[in-house]
Amino acid sequence: MTEGQQQSKSAIRHRLREILAAMPEPQRHSQSIAACSLVTSSPEFDAARVVMLYLSTATEVDTASIALRAWQGGKTVVVPKVSWDQRRMLPIEISSLTTGMTSTGPGIREPIAGKPVPTEFIDLVIVPGLGFDEKGYRIGRGMGFYDRFLAQADFLGVSCGLAFAEQIVVDLPVLDHDVPLSMLATDKGLRRFASSCIEKK
Repeated sequence: MTEGQQQSKSAIRHRLREILAAMPEPQRHSQSIAACSLVTSSPEFDAARVVMLYLSTATEVDTASIALRAWQGGKTVVVPKVSWDQRRMLPIEISSLTTGMTSTGPGIREPIAGKPVPTEFIDLVIVPGLGFDEKGYRIGRGMGFYDRFLAQADFLGVSCGLAFAEQIVVDLPVLDHDVPLSMLATDKGLRRFASSCIEKK
């Protein structure tokens, strides 16, 4: 990454953090419900047997309704448990959003323990991010956990970004190793990206 790209990403992250922090809680709640309902009404969600989602922080789209719909549909729900020393995420099955949880790192909730689920069994991954563009690329918090997870050869499922419409950025710096998402859901709509389908074939 060039110095200019690094500075550009830092500026984008700073601006998006300010936008998210300024959103009133009622707006965040209503937009979360709208975005998640588009995910749960999609054929990709309907077909998925194992759904991986993130446990939301205060400023992110709340994924609780996706987890509840998944359990109602008899699906397996997994969330990431972060291995900080290995710089990777382990998918762990959960049966509750509240019990058996702890907070690690920068305020990230994760299960204390649980059954790991092999990556190849995961049909749909709900992906967080600070910002997303209209081609399916995302900018995260700079730690690269989701980039490494989605790039694994044994991940064969669908990746769906989840965001508020305010997080859409016209243009993001893209590197050669960046993999576009399959889909992006916001409170304003759901988009599918042809490039990610080609990548998976």
